[in-house]
Amino acid sequence: MRMVSFLWRKLNATATQFQMTKVSFISARQEQTGRDRFPASETMLGTTQDALFAEKRELIGDFDFGAKTAEVFDDMLDRSVPYYSEIQRIMGELAQDFAVSGSNLYDLGCSTGTTLVHLDKLLPADVIFVGVDSSPEMLEKAGHKLKKAGSRRVTELTCADLNNGVPMANASVVILNLTLQFIRPLNRDRVVAGMAAGLNKDGCLILVEKMLSENSTINRLFIKHYYEFKKRNGYSEMEIAQKREALENVLIPYHFDENRELLLRNGFKSCDVFFRWYNFCGMLAIK
Repeated sequence: MRMVSFLWRKLNATATQFQMTKVSFISARQEQTGRDRFPASETMLGTTQDALFAEKRELIGDFDFGAKTAEVFDDMLDRSVPYYSEIQRIMGELAQDFAVSGSNLYDLGCSTGTTLVHLDKLLPADVIFVGVDSSPEMLEKAGHKLKKAGSRRVTELTCADLNNGVPMANASVVILNLTLQFIRPLNRDRVVAGMAAGLNKDGCLILVEKMLSENSTINRLFIKHYYEFKKRNGYSEMEIAQKREALENVLIPYHFDENRELLLRNGFKSCDVFFRWYNFCGMLAIK
């Protein structure tokens, strides 16, 4: 067994200094399963099934990432994001292409740490991981998941509101997996510019988002087929409708061209698509 250290950091919204507390623990690496597909289903095993919107609500509040959501979040992603396992596998390949020994990898909106656990098995041991999320409950689960996986890597888990930006330096890879859409539009230029500033030359941003179509008919069809996908995965029409209402003022997607222009005007020299399924899109941008 080896010692694994996680630096838990609380970022004050108005301050530039971090309060840091170091937490250490000992754990053993789990055996590899030998499966060809990304082991998302392994991380989902034993998690609570998502039933957040299974009962009729008289008043639908804004969606949040608190304790109740964190408890079911892995199942929610597995059943709500098309080809989630394949997206994770592709992100792993791209991270291997760009991660540089001695640099930092940032997962912004890391939630329960599924991506970090996957990347830990693929990247050089001296690449430092920084996971950032606004939910302490999500970060707690991420820490437990990394411990259970037997990670030996130095990993910093930071609680911060991305709307305020996050200080970044010496980054070779930045990941925004279904996260940018939750950052308020007025803040997105500043946040993306900050990411580009923290990236080393030829570093990359891996962006996965729900995106709108410019054509209203195409947009409606894509959304219709997405809801059909969710029904096939066990969600009822009531669950879909109530979650849609909860997300209405929280998740604000851009059109593809808006996201592309956002990246190119804020420090990235090129970008292209690596994944597309109806209204879900993965983009790779290079500084």
